[in-house]
Amino acid sequence: MNRVILMGRLTRDPEVRYSQGECAMAIARYTLAIDRRKRKGQDNGQTADFINCVAFDKGGEFTEKYFRQGMRVLVSGRIQTGNYTNKDGVKVYTTDIIVEEQEFADSKNTSSGGERPASTPDVSSSIGDGFMNIPDGVEDEGLPFN
Repeated sequence: MNRVILMGRLTRDPEVRYSQGECAMAIARYTLAIDRRKRKGQDNGQTADFINCVAFDKGGEFTEKYFRQGMRVLVSGRIQTGNYTNKDGVKVYTTDIIVEEQEFADSKNTSSGGERPASTPDVSSSIGDGFMNIPDGVEDEGLPFN
């Protein structure tokens, strides 16, 4: 089984490109900074991992529209490895998370990114039952929730 669930903050705004052909598909790439748990007695070294994520099609469009640097998000998907030879002739190995589901992990008020762009849904406004309000104009197919 190849399944991964991650929660972290976007290190920068996602990079989105569109495939060529009759049906252009969004391909969004972003990096999550994921804190490591500190063990007793260890105070040195890296305290976060930086994981590359790729979202396709509707997920890529959602990423482009709503995700911004500093936001904390929850991602689930699968690990995919690959390799290529760079322009210097050196073989480079890659590891990416292919995103299958993604969602916001913070409310607007707790996001470290400060103010959110006007096009980003207000996830802090919730109905009395604990669910967030979906802003007008957001289609159900574009949401990363089941």
